[in-house]
Amino acid sequence: MSLKQIPKQVIILGLVSLFTDVASEMLYPVTPIFLTAVLGASMATVGIIEGIAEFTAGLLKGYFGKISDKLGKRSIFVTIGYSLSALVKPLPGFFPFIPAVIFSRIADRIGKGIRTAPRDALLASYANENTGAIFGFHRGMDTLGAAIGPVCALILLHFYPNNFALIFFVAFIPSIIAIGFTLTVKDKSAPVKQKEPRYYSTLWKNSSTQFKYIIVLITIFSLVNSSDVFLILKSKSISHSSTLAISGYIFYNLIYAFTSYPLGKLSDRFGKKSVFIMGLVIFSIVYFGFAIAPDLYLIWGLFLLYGIFAASTEGVAKAWVADLIPDTNRGTAIGLLTMLSSFATMLGSFITGLLWDKFGSLLPFLLSSVISLATAFAFLFLKTDKK
Repeated sequence: MSLKQIPKQVIILGLVSLFTDVASEMLYPVTPIFLTAVLGASMATVGIIEGIAEFTAGLLKGYFGKISDKLGKRSIFVTIGYSLSALVKPLPGFFPFIPAVIFSRIADRIGKGIRTAPRDALLASYANENTGAIFGFHRGMDTLGAAIGPVCALILLHFYPNNFALIFFVAFIPSIIAIGFTLTVKDKSAPVKQKEPRYYSTLWKNSSTQFKYIIVLITIFSLVNSSDVFLILKSKSISHSSTLAISGYIFYNLIYAFTSYPLGKLSDRFGKKSVFIMGLVIFSIVYFGFAIAPDLYLIWGLFLLYGIFAASTEGVAKAWVADLIPDTNRGTAIGLLTMLSSFATMLGSFITGLLWDKFGSLLPFLLSSVISLATAFAFLFLKTDKK
């Protein structure tokens, strides 16, 4: 599938995600600084806010995936979810107090929880034996926004030092543009309400061994796929420069954005399993590289590989699940995948932080490298009947 053949609705969803991520990633590196340097919050407070926010998003991804299946509607959840996230973004600028930041951050993640699984199920409904290309295109647009956002924040801080309120206000602009696009999102066909399964246990019982294998292994891998914050912190400790560390993160997002669609197409041609395993092996190499304390120049190569890893796995995993589950149950299935992986990543990030504090960065990075390689090896034994 060429880019010209991407369905219009998929392009619209890609633009929604692009503008939303421009806004979100403008605030992602700024909010912790705003909390600690301006509002005087402790690091523990920052950690608690992020933990609650991500837990809420993870839980709701599963719930609203099921609800969208039950109602046979997807687009309404896309509009509500993105709109909620957009409307709360500027609140800390208007009300520069810790409770306002907490409310804004958690409400933003609630919006993400509402929209994620229904949106992914909607994307899959527009696929025709090319789920990898569809999800790859969407992830590419989403991640391009994630690269643009931090650049915008750095530019604003350069010209308006320490004016964090301005960034919260400016981030509202791409958010409103995203809301406008959501109003044109449509379900592919007349709604088909779900009869079965209504519960995860029923879905699990009625699903193939391949689906169960994928869910279990991805959840295990997510335990060692901790927050990207740790890669940024490791880069900073090596380069002794916050700017270089953030620049490496932006570079990773750019690589991710521009390789996501081509690798999605490859997964349609050669199989999701093959591309996903390649991604896990690359992840293992990246974390081993960071573990042995690379020099400054090697960091850029590792971030390049990390971008290829993300493009080989995140969209491909959802496309893989979408191939195995009928449209009426895709919201539930993708919601289950994203919910479990979110919880596992949150727990894994907590464990990584504990291990880093007690033993240094070497142990958690090596552990991630070894377990991800073992997971890739386990996937080799999975028998697939579909690409």
